[in-house]
Amino acid sequence: MRVGEICTVETIYCKRDETVQGAAALMRKHHVGDVVVIEQPNGERTPVGIVTDRDIVVSVIALGLDPASLLVGDIMSDDLLTTSEDDDVYETIERMRFRGIRRVPVVNSAGGLTGIVSVDDLLEFLAEEMGELSRISSHQQAHEKRAKQ
Repeated sequence: MRVGEICTVETIYCKRDETVQGAAALMRKHHVGDVVVIEQPNGERTPVGIVTDRDIVVSVIALGLDPASLLVGDIMSDDLLTTSEDDDVYETIERMRFRGIRRVPVVNSAGGLTGIVSVDDLLEFLAEEMGELSRISSHQQAHEKRAKQ
């Protein structure tokens, strides 16, 4: 299955010059735990970083810094892993596992932001897959019962 089929398309984003407080307000308003940082060089929203609620707590609040005076570009994770909407789900899971990343922006062929895939999205997908696998046994047992009659 393709990542584009399971990702969340309503992605919250901002630019590097947004304040950390502004990014936190976006997270609160949209009930999300991250904001994708974008640039728009050719009109495409190109992801260049990500800021999570944990980044804000660990890098700003815990250090006693003022979130209104810091910019998202100052604290964002800029070693950004992205995945194409056409990439295979299992390959993306492996890349996320290898890097220890819980959220990955999804991009189109032009590099524009089209969504985000999170560990929660992937767990939901895998749970559905496991459910389908579990039905194989019950179908097999029903088939065997019919064959014996």
